[in-house]
Amino acid sequence: MYPTTLTQLARSNPFQNPLFPMKPDQQQESRQIKRKLAAAAHDDADVSCEYGSNKYYALCGFGGVLSCGLTHTAVVPLDLIKCRIQVDPVKYKSIFNGFSVTLREDGLRGLGKGWAPTFIGYSMQGLCKFGFYEVFKVLYNDMLGEENAYLWRTSVYLAASASAEFFADIALAPMEACKVRIQTQPGYANTLRECAPKMHAEEGLKAFYKGVYPLWLRQIPYTMMKFACFERTVETLYKYIVPKPRSECSKPEQLVVTFVAGYIAGVFCAVVSHPADSVVSVLNKEKGSSTIEVLKRLGPAGVWKGLFARIIMIGTLTALQWFIYDSVKVYFRLPRPPPPEMPESLKRKMGLPDC
Repeated sequence: MYPTTLTQLARSNPFQNPLFPMKPDQQQESRQIKRKLAAAAHDDADVSCEYGSNKYYALCGFGGVLSCGLTHTAVVPLDLIKCRIQVDPVKYKSIFNGFSVTLREDGLRGLGKGWAPTFIGYSMQGLCKFGFYEVFKVLYNDMLGEENAYLWRTSVYLAASASAEFFADIALAPMEACKVRIQTQPGYANTLRECAPKMHAEEGLKAFYKGVYPLWLRQIPYTMMKFACFERTVETLYKYIVPKPRSECSKPEQLVVTFVAGYIAGVFCAVVSHPADSVVSVLNKEKGSSTIEVLKRLGPAGVWKGLFARIIMIGTLTALQWFIYDSVKVYFRLPRPPPPEMPESLKRKMGLPDC
């Protein structure tokens, strides 16, 4: 009994099995169009551009700029405390203690330190992350073909997001280095205009890119989880939680589902990426340290310092990012195909009834 039950549960896990189980009574009427791997429904007659066109990718990139730049800048105070807990846990013992110490030493303005490199850096990252994700998703989908793209859609999400984040981190690295230096080294610099020239004079260009490797270690798993978990969570919510078909949901209702799925994805993202985030914070604070040296010094327990703050920050950030990104698509009337459905040819091969 128990082995059989466990096997059934494992097979029903949408993140392990590329073939998401579908019940005949839950299948919707199939449209005679090729399905795309995307997040929300659209009406082909009410779109401003073609799916996969240059205009589509450009507006998706703009949505990424807004979603990442605005949200990361909004949580700069929490990010500042999180970084300080990571690099100096003796002085900054907890979130509340960190806020108290910072307010006492730097005043209210001190909580906004690093906002400029945060806004610039994460705007550039969002441009590449969301824009390239859409590009790579269409590219890999077309390479696999309709049936394989459906069966291995989670792998498509993972591969497309990892490819996009590789380039996004190169765009982010210089501003991330400045941000951490401003936030974690009191007295070093108070503004981006003061920090960037000083870093360049002391260490050259490598000062801005020495953190790119741990950034990849932090951001690529984070983004893979962010996109794959979000896409599959949206699909699951509409199948099993939302009481009516997606086609009958209003755009505000769809955006609520987007926010909920984004928050769920954000919690997983925070846990997966936190150890590397701790290394990035310490590495950008110190001169001459390597990733291996920082890992040895922090130890297994040290890399998890500040996790609770990061879960709150990343959960909220991810939910807001997806909400803003999807809202941009709604505003500009971009194509938003429905969740992927099993192609008719695959249904026939599997002997499933047509609905």
